[in-house]
Amino acid sequence: MKASSASAALIPASQNALALGFSGNLGNIDAYISAVNRIPMLSHEEEMSLAQRLRDNNDLTAAQSLILSHLRLVVSIARGYLGYGLPHADLIQEGNIGLMKAVKRFDPDQGVRLVSYAMHWIKAEMHEYILKNWRLVKVATTKAQRKLFFNLRSHKEGLDSMTPSQVDALAKTLNVKREEVIEMEMRLSGRDVALEAPTDDDDKFAPIAYLSSDMNEPTKVLEAKQYDRLQSEGLETALGKLDPRSRRIVEARWLANDDGSGATLHDLADEFGVSAERIRQIESVALKKMKGSLANFT
Repeated sequence: MKASSASAALIPASQNALALGFSGNLGNIDAYISAVNRIPMLSHEEEMSLAQRLRDNNDLTAAQSLILSHLRLVVSIARGYLGYGLPHADLIQEGNIGLMKAVKRFDPDQGVRLVSYAMHWIKAEMHEYILKNWRLVKVATTKAQRKLFFNLRSHKEGLDSMTPSQVDALAKTLNVKREEVIEMEMRLSGRDVALEAPTDDDDKFAPIAYLSSDMNEPTKVLEAKQYDRLQSEGLETALGKLDPRSRRIVEARWLANDDGSGATLHDLADEFGVSAERIRQIESVALKKMKGSLANFT
């Protein structure tokens, strides 16, 4: 999703939103962030009052005020996940979904501020988005692997591989196997490779050169089907139109062995008691006849 469309989708289409700080044309993510940072924060009393109105009266205006005043929190949290290479605007949008879920479930009588309660929901939505989209590979499936996925970067010191002692320490801290730490580090340290070469000179070394296959190309598929038909139905039909001697000669010469080492003209001449030249003539006539029969299968 482009940053401009993502940021536009995050702006509530309401005059109340404009009154709370949105103004002008928010055509990019920087303008959106600047706008949400200008929205006034709520006092504890204001927050409790709005939350009670939402809970008791389903007041959507109160819900909107709670959401708008905490958009800066989403922006701040999303900034911490930029290392995964996903668009900032998309991370914010997913976090805003988590914020809305938190506001809907928030109970003012629990004695905690909305900011503390909402952080869990915001991070949960961002985590789910990252797991679904990061390199389009599902790198974490179990709860332990997810925990490892989101903690490994912060525990690593620099870009170098972790030492055995660091691996053991992290495995103990997160209560996972050291093998899982090593495997996850290898996944996260992998680099994306361009399928096609940036220049024509490198075409033969790019993955597209050795990963591509033309086996599913339409003309190749048709050719393969035609060849299979010739090998089975066509060949059997053509051989069936030959007399027994001609069929024996063709089969012995061309179909006896897969490596093409069939019987010689002299071998067949001895078998049928005729000259090698006569065997060659019979073979030539038989092959022409078969070619005519096979034409119906091409």
